[in-house]
Amino acid sequence: MAHRGTTPKTAQETAQQTSSSPRPTPEHRIEDYALIGDLQTAALVSKHGSIDWLCFPRFDSPACFAALLGTEDNGHWRIAPRDADAVSSRHYRGDTLVLETEWSTPTGSVRVIDFMPPRDTAPDVVRIVEGIHGSVEMRSELRLRFDYGHVVPWARRSDGQIDAIAGPDAVSLRSDVHQYGRDLTTYGDFRVGKGDRAWFVLTWHPSHHPVPRATDAIASLKPTEDFWTDWIGGTTSTTELSEEVTRSILTLKALTYAPSGGIVAAPTTSLPETLGGSRNWDYRYCWLRDATMTLSAMLRAGFTDEAEAWRNWLLRAIAGSPQDVQIMYGVTGERRLTEFEAGWLPGFAGSAPVRIGNAAAEQLQIDVFGEVMDVLALAREHQIGAIEEAWQVQRGLMGHLEEVWNQPDEGIWEVRGGRQHFTYSKVMAWVAFDRAARAVERFGLSGPAKEWRARADEIHKEVCEQAYDPDRNTFTQAYGSKALDAAVLLIPQVGFLPADDPRVVGTVDTVQRELAADGFVRRYLTEHTDDGLVGDEGTFLICSFWLADALAMVGRVGEARDLYEKLVALRNDVGLLAEEYDVSAGRMLGNFPQAFSHLGLVNTAWHLTTAESPVRKSAY
Repeated sequence: MAHRGTTPKTAQETAQQTSSSPRPTPEHRIEDYALIGDLQTAALVSKHGSIDWLCFPRFDSPACFAALLGTEDNGHWRIAPRDADAVSSRHYRGDTLVLETEWSTPTGSVRVIDFMPPRDTAPDVVRIVEGIHGSVEMRSELRLRFDYGHVVPWARRSDGQIDAIAGPDAVSLRSDVHQYGRDLTTYGDFRVGKGDRAWFVLTWHPSHHPVPRATDAIASLKPTEDFWTDWIGGTTSTTELSEEVTRSILTLKALTYAPSGGIVAAPTTSLPETLGGSRNWDYRYCWLRDATMTLSAMLRAGFTDEAEAWRNWLLRAIAGSPQDVQIMYGVTGERRLTEFEAGWLPGFAGSAPVRIGNAAAEQLQIDVFGEVMDVLALAREHQIGAIEEAWQVQRGLMGHLEEVWNQPDEGIWEVRGGRQHFTYSKVMAWVAFDRAARAVERFGLSGPAKEWRARADEIHKEVCEQAYDPDRNTFTQAYGSKALDAAVLLIPQVGFLPADDPRVVGTVDTVQRELAADGFVRRYLTEHTDDGLVGDEGTFLICSFWLADALAMVGRVGEARDLYEKLVALRNDVGLLAEEYDVSAGRMLGNFPQAFSHLGLVNTAWHLTTAESPVRKSAY
C-alpha cells in the first residue's frame, strides 16, 4: 500500500495544501501526447501526466476530458508529483499500449502506469503509481466535464468511491487513495516510497444503469499487457517487423472499433492544421479512401483477420442504394455525421472553431469508387471474404459510377471552394473501371467487361490530355489547372501509368521542386488552390510517404530511403505521428495520432524493401 503520511490532514490543512502549491499550466504540443485505448475509444496522456482527451464510451462520443481543446477547466485528470520541477520520461511497455511515465524529483522517483483494459462491458481507465526509490509526494487532480468540457456533473461520495452524473453519462472513480472535493475538482494527495503502490480506476456507464462491477487495477495489468503482445505476436508474416512498423501497426489496431472492424482516421477532433487557424476537422470517423491502404498494410504485416474485419465493415457501410454511398461513416456505419461548432471551447492553441461532426460526409468525391473497387480487388486476390456477396455490391457501384464519373467533385482533399474535375478523382474512376473489367477477365465474374474496359480507356485518354502540363512535364491538380497536387504521386501505385513513364518521372520531379519543404510534401499550395479556407497549412506526412514510394518505384531508392528515415525521425518519443508537420516551427500539426500517416509508414517500408531486395528477404 502507498504511504499516506503519518497523520490524517485536517480540512484546513488540506485546503491550505491545495491552494499553496499552484501548478502552472504547461504549454502543450501535439507531440507531447501518448495514446492508450481499449479498441472502442482512446485517451491522450500528456508528458505532464494529464489525460486531456477522452471520449466515453466510443471514439465519436462526447468527451469528458477536453482540456486538449481548451483549458483544464474543460476537463482533465492529472497524476503527477507535487514538485513542479519533477522531470518525466515515458515509453510503452514493449509492444503494447501500456504507457509508463517515470518521474524524478529531488526526493525520489516514481512510475505511473496508464492503460485501458480491453473492454468486457464498461470502459475503464486504470492508473497505477509505483515507488521506485526515495519518497515522492503525489497528487491526483480529477476534473470531469461532460459534453466536450461543457457540463459540470453532480458528484457524490458513495462507499469509498466518487460517482459523477450528468444527463446520460455517469463516471465512477475507485481508488485506494483518499479523495476529497474542492472547487468542482476531486483531489487525492498521497506519498509513495520504494515498493509502494497506489491505484485508480475510472469507469464509465450509462447513468440509468447500475454501477458496473469494480475492476481490479493491479490484476488487470498483466492481461492487458498480454493482450497486446499476443496480438502483435500473432502475425502470419514470415519476416520480422521493424520497430517503427510494429508501433504503427499497434497504433492502427488501437484506432480500430473492435465491435464493427472500422478504423477511425484519428481519435481526436479539431487539432489544427495551422496554429491559430480554422482548418480544424473532426476525424473520429471511418473514411472509405483509407480502405485500400489499410487492407494493404494489414495484409503486408500478416494480419488477415483485421483485414477481413475492415473489408466486412466496408461492405456493410456501403450497403444500400449506390447513389447514397458516402466518403465516410461512423464507426458502425452511421451516415448522419452532422457538423456543429463547440463555441465554448477556445481550441488547441487558440485554433477555432472546434468542430464536432463532419459535413464533408455529404460531398461528392468520385475517387472513393476507385478506392472501394481497388480494396475489394485486393481482398479477392487474397481470398478474403465471400466473393459473390461483394461482387453484387460492386456491380451496383459501377452502374452509378457510369452516371457520375465525368462530373466535377470536391476531390480527395474535401475542398469547400467549389467542385472541379480533379485529376486524382478521374484516375480513381479509371481504377474502378479497370478493376471491374479485371474481375471479369481474371475471375470469371459476371459483368460487361468490354464496356468497362472501353470506359477505362476513355478516361485514361482524357486524363492524359487534360490533366497533363507538357511545359512542366507534370500531371496537375485538375483539368486545365496549373496547380499541383501531391495526390498525383499515386498514379504509378494504382497502375495508371508505369513508373518509368517520362510523365511519371516528371511529376515526381515537379512535386519535389514545387510542393516540398525540406523534403516534406504539402498537399497543394493554398495560394494556387481555392479550397474555401483562409490560411496555410503544414506539410502532409502521408504525401511525404507517397513521395518516398514514388521515388522507390522510379528507381531512386537511395532518395526514397533517406526521406523515409527523415519521416520516421519525426515520430514522437513513443513512436506516434500526427497528420502534418510544420517545417519552420519544427512541430506536429493536425489530428493525432493519424491513421493515414501510420499507414503510409507501413506501406513505404514495404515499397522500400521490395525495391532494395527483389527476393524480398525481409518484408519490412
